[in-house]
Amino acid sequence: MSPAARRLLLAGATRRRFLSTDAASSASASSQLPRGKRWDAVVIGGGHNGLVAAAYLARAGRSIAVLERRGVLGGAAVSESDLVPGFRFSRCSYLLSLLRPAILRDLELERHGLKLLPRSPSSFTPCLDGRYLLLGPDAELNYSEISKFSKKDANAYPRYEEQLEKFCKLMDFVIDSAPPELRQDFHASMVDRMKDRVDKSAFWGNLLRHVMQQGQKNMVEFFDLLLSPASKILNCWFESEVLKATLATDAVIGTMAGVNTPGSGYVLLHHVMGETGGQRGVWAYVQGGMGSVSSAISKAALEAGVQIVTNAEVSQVMVNETTGKVEGVALADGTEVHSPVVLSNATPYKTFVDLVPVNVLPEDFLSAIKTADYSSATTKINVAVDRLPQFHCCKDMSPEGGPEHMGTIHIGSESMEEINVAYREAAGGVSSKRPVIEMTIPSVLDKTISPPGQHVINLFIQYTPYKLSEDSWQDSNVRKSFAERCFSLIDEYAPGFSSSVVGYDMLTPPDLEREFGLTGGNIFHGAMGLDSLFLMRPANGWSDYRTPVKGLYLCGSGAHPGGGVMGAPGRNAASVVLEDLKAK
Repeated sequence: MSPAARRLLLAGATRRRFLSTDAASSASASSQLPRGKRWDAVVIGGGHNGLVAAAYLARAGRSIAVLERRGVLGGAAVSESDLVPGFRFSRCSYLLSLLRPAILRDLELERHGLKLLPRSPSSFTPCLDGRYLLLGPDAELNYSEISKFSKKDANAYPRYEEQLEKFCKLMDFVIDSAPPELRQDFHASMVDRMKDRVDKSAFWGNLLRHVMQQGQKNMVEFFDLLLSPASKILNCWFESEVLKATLATDAVIGTMAGVNTPGSGYVLLHHVMGETGGQRGVWAYVQGGMGSVSSAISKAALEAGVQIVTNAEVSQVMVNETTGKVEGVALADGTEVHSPVVLSNATPYKTFVDLVPVNVLPEDFLSAIKTADYSSATTKINVAVDRLPQFHCCKDMSPEGGPEHMGTIHIGSESMEEINVAYREAAGGVSSKRPVIEMTIPSVLDKTISPPGQHVINLFIQYTPYKLSEDSWQDSNVRKSFAERCFSLIDEYAPGFSSSVVGYDMLTPPDLEREFGLTGGNIFHGAMGLDSLFLMRPANGWSDYRTPVKGLYLCGSGAHPGGGVMGAPGRNAASVVLEDLKAK
């Protein structure tokens, strides 16, 4: 058979299996699974990390079942069309950059329909005094724009970007590696234990080589970035408040932290370490919305032979009381799915507190999971509008959209102090009076998600506490009032925005928890502070995707290296599982 014919056959099989998966969304889980089959591994959750893990395991010849609670795949990387008629929303995540290049290549995601739409310019900050700041991949544009506020900053900005890029090269190795845990496994053979120590030594040796390449001065600055508040880092580099505030939003986005919070500098790095088309720090829209990312990964998984089942809520991880080993999972409808390996794409709290039977986990481990920081300050409002917003600081707007509409539009963050005030209000249990809003308009580049002449607008908003001190997010008046507060703030920069709203979908922290299983509404499956990263994620001693339950692994954002549509936790976890299966 020719390669071309084989590709056509595989594509046809993929379409058939993918259609059957969609059609099965209304069927019971038991009717979608082969009766009595024992799988090599079962994945809890059809989010992007779970799908990545499943695809890699199946490509290695293993039989894999993915069990997704909702009727649609993707977890937080999902597109949904039934919220406002005619519009397609990326309900949670809304931009792509962090997805590991190796995953794009290995799973051939472009062949499976993934189309990225790079943004240039990538950032627009309007000011109430009539000025504005555009930033993007064009160095000349950046110099010209920053010079409007500070010549000194315009000269410093390329050096700032260069330094962050150097740090990102160091982080690439860490992100793509399983952390080197050195637990003592008394059941392993002496040979296996020696091999394990050699593997761990190899990790530290490679890391040391990367560190040496950075040089002492760069490493001191790297640790300064990791440990310092974003405000300190940005104040050292720049003098313009608008530029500092624009960059500072990356350091606090998705976190219950302010610009003065120690360690917020790392989150700044986390949001610039990605790439699009080989270019660092460039974020892209995805044609069809973020669900297209999950769709492409699921097609790769299906092509490799993965069985994907939707509307299959896992109620418990089955553990043998005598051996302490995993035996599979039980579904909410009573179906038992048997496997000696289970990978959980759920949050650590959901996995270990809700799904693992009581009295199975060590008390200190369970305590660490329960007391971890799952706080959230994020609300997402997906808005349908009948026209593009017209910012008063921009003249002669094009009906098709201008540079100001292409990238992330920063509303309510003209200074770091504004961001800090908004954070302090939320820390006191009150949603910010002047929220920090990141607005994106993907329909300017993606014509598939809205009717002609109308647009989809994503509002990623901070700060909104999970639990309000006086009101409740369950009160429809509270929800409406906050949405209108956000729209009114946008009106200050783009008069008439409120009147352009056709409809909207609002997700507060409790909504994110209820609908998407994000504990506390935290989009990263847990805080990204220094005490919750690398060897400490999700708990000290258990950072290598294995867990105290033999055969149970963590493969979601609650594992190293953390949150974002990255795929690294899923890919790394799959490699660890394959390593363990090979050792048996």
